[in-house]
Amino acid sequence: MDPFLVLLHSVSASLSSGELTELKFLCQGRVGKRKLERVQSGVDLFSVLLEQNELDPHHTELLRELLTSLRRQDLLRLIFSRPLPPRPDLYAAFDIICDHVGKDWRRLARQLKVSDSKIDAIEMKYPRNLTEQVRESLRVWKSSRREDAAVSQLVEALRACRLNLVADHVEEAQQARGLQSESESASGSVSPVSWGSDAPASRAC
Repeated sequence: MDPFLVLLHSVSASLSSGELTELKFLCQGRVGKRKLERVQSGVDLFSVLLEQNELDPHHTELLRELLTSLRRQDLLRLIFSRPLPPRPDLYAAFDIICDHVGKDWRRLARQLKVSDSKIDAIEMKYPRNLTEQVRESLRVWKSSRREDAAVSQLVEALRACRLNLVADHVEEAQQARGLQSESESASGSVSPVSWGSDAPASRAC
């Protein structure tokens, strides 16, 4: 099983019924009433958040916020003190796109076959946060493509939108990551990354 899902199962098993009720209350603005009524465990709630792209191994702000509200410092330490595997190429590409696409994100989203209704929903969800609008549109695309989502598709869509400079940045980063991976494989070392750090310090997304 995915290590992140294993951690979520551990968190769920540690929650009392009262804490689960409080978590459901805190998620009312993010999860529909009917879905919340069907939630019977922490795993159920986390599954809904994963499906709605509110939560993933590299986007854990909500999980930190929820556990902080419960004052469960023990669970915060359990999750955020553990090393995070190197970010997949796809997430690294997301970072670059968030940094550079800006107001052109709607055009890119349409090129990636994100529906207009979902684009409108994203704008309503993050009305004053452009970078989160970009990030959410990419999450929606990734969710629709599942395992088929690939950086090459993002590059192709960027070029179709004439965002060639951003596409170049993504490809250059891919090449650099490839060289880094080869170097780390040769030396047998991997740079540690904290669960508390979602991204390189230079990005605002």
